[in-house]
Amino acid sequence: MAEERHIAIDAETLAGKRFPYQEDMSLIDDVDLLGATPGHDINWLEDVELLEEEGVPAVFDRYSNSFLRIYFPIPEGRENEIARKVLVKHLQSGNSYGIQLKSKHCKFPQPELGSWVPGSATVGTDWKAPVLEGWEAPLH
Repeated sequence: MAEERHIAIDAETLAGKRFPYQEDMSLIDDVDLLGATPGHDINWLEDVELLEEEGVPAVFDRYSNSFLRIYFPIPEGRENEIARKVLVKHLQSGNSYGIQLKSKHCKFPQPELGSWVPGSATVGTDWKAPVLEGWEAPLH
């Protein structure tokens, strides 16, 4: 069996599954973009636009450096709004691979789910440098 090669990594590859909000627009209807925006400064969302990944509508998740594909029909004129809502739902759900890595790798205290979720648990309070078993720093 040939090894599968990826040029770009998508959220499905990282998670090993699709998420329901990628397939059903009704699951993002309740996303309040302004309410989920840190300090109610919606300017950060202006950079989030509907893109395309391998011919499929997608939004880029910069926290995991991957594309999140969208499989439902997107109404004309709402492309960026829908992309933003799918991304915010992904971040708020904690499904972004970058967010999942925070509990182990973040070096300073921060909200696990970012500022998109009020009252999110704090991670990064007890970071320790990883130690490679059997390795010792060279003497200088």
